[in-house]
Amino acid sequence: MTTLRQGAQRASTSAVVMSGSGSGARSVGMVVGMVTKKVTITLDETDLERIRGLVAAGTSANVSAFVQHAVAVSLDDVAGWGALLAEALRETGGPLTDEERAWADGLLGTDGRRKRPVA
Repeated sequence: MTTLRQGAQRASTSAVVMSGSGSGARSVGMVVGMVTKKVTITLDETDLERIRGLVAAGTSANVSAFVQHAVAVSLDDVAGWGALLAEALRETGGPLTDEERAWADGLLGTDGRRKRPVA
């Protein structure tokens, strides 16, 4: 079940996008036996309207199904890029040395500090 909570004066919309108790198999819009967890996310209103349009057109079963698919595609993409990078590093002699990293940071105009990952 997809539940939407909208604030009248808010610039973004929160949507509960995944549901399931985890205690039993459900087959409505999910793989039978798939354990899910209800979470709340914040989406740009325009993006949510576009997703709802896809649902209305029958392209996606519901908002939750769309977001679940998008997350799966994104995770696969990250894994693919990680594998590609690992292979490239293996073919070119391994990770960058400190000197190579400093050269690349200078060339790219960065200060060499890595950004903290977003949780």
